[in-house]
Amino acid sequence: MTNPFVFNGYEGAASFFDREDELALLMKCVSSKINVTLIAQRRMGKTGLIFRLMDELINSGRQVTPIYVDIFATRDLADLNKCIANAIVQTFPAESNGWKKIMDLLKGLRPLFGIDPLTGSPQVLLSYQNETEKEHTLEGLLQFLEQQKTPVLLAIDEFQQIREYPENNVEALLRTYIQRLHNVCFIFCGSKKHMMVDIFSNPQRPFFSSTQFIGLQAIPEEKYMGHIRRMFLEGEKQIEDDAVKYILDWTKRHTYYTQRLCHDVYDIEKECVDTDDVRSCCDTLLKLNEPYFLQYKRLLTDGQWNYMIALAKEEEVTQPYANAFLKKYNIGATAVARRQLQTLIEKDLVFEETTLDYSYYRVSDLFMLRWLARKY
Repeated sequence: MTNPFVFNGYEGAASFFDREDELALLMKCVSSKINVTLIAQRRMGKTGLIFRLMDELINSGRQVTPIYVDIFATRDLADLNKCIANAIVQTFPAESNGWKKIMDLLKGLRPLFGIDPLTGSPQVLLSYQNETEKEHTLEGLLQFLEQQKTPVLLAIDEFQQIREYPENNVEALLRTYIQRLHNVCFIFCGSKKHMMVDIFSNPQRPFFSSTQFIGLQAIPEEKYMGHIRRMFLEGEKQIEDDAVKYILDWTKRHTYYTQRLCHDVYDIEKECVDTDDVRSCCDTLLKLNEPYFLQYKRLLTDGQWNYMIALAKEEEVTQPYANAFLKKYNIGATAVARRQLQTLIEKDLVFEETTLDYSYYRVSDLFMLRWLARKY
């Protein structure tokens, strides 16, 4: 039987687990044409949730055209236009009226057409004479979606990347163009919480209070335990309850890390998997990833690396500038600790999480957290 624990990408509804409440809320927002801000830690499953939503929209017969754009690798407004244009070209068949209209729109930008060597999908490259052309192209692409017969859902993943663009007016441009649209619903996804919250919650920013916020938290333990046991039983395998509990504690029920560990545990050729087997898989995963972790040691200062170790050993830190914490790990003065933590957050190596009860800081990569805590 094929390993049921998928940890890379989305492989259809059968491989998707839980998130019923979030899916229902997203469906409601799309139906009501309410724009959404979806925030989650990296690899918590937000992209999978978006694709699950798009599957549900298609399978339920809703008259909506879903389009997904990942702008993580974009560097400027021209890259953003290219991503949106390519997503549109791949959505509308070459023989459709939509294809002809988008070609007419891009004609003045001397487009070059080709095939993406990785995906085999059509792609388009655009050239510009000046900045004004870039702005008009963005407006034209959004207006093209507005003019479609059926409503459009445009999901933009890693939306906080627009804050890194050299152009300072992208937020304002997008907000201005989006305000004119009535046939397009947006989902703005992001993994850098501090940046996403600032974009959509700061009264001084263009997108202030313009969307419905949805956050993804870890799947409840009992649900995840039941799911893991069920997947093993369906594959005619067995796993002890203590072993499942160890998996969920070690990965903190973070979707990617839980699925990744379960994938390896599932492949163990034993009648019944126990906790020692899970520990062995954990050891192997950390050894395999050690070269990757060590790359960060070369990229960070000694102080930043030491701060990472301190966070890893504590697992979660609610008071990152407390004297007791700073002295325990020989971090230095409060001002030094503040600079180190801010740099690590900006590099996406540490994240801040807020719950109903408290806020805490943690190393973003859970496998790296476990490796640092063990190694040092």
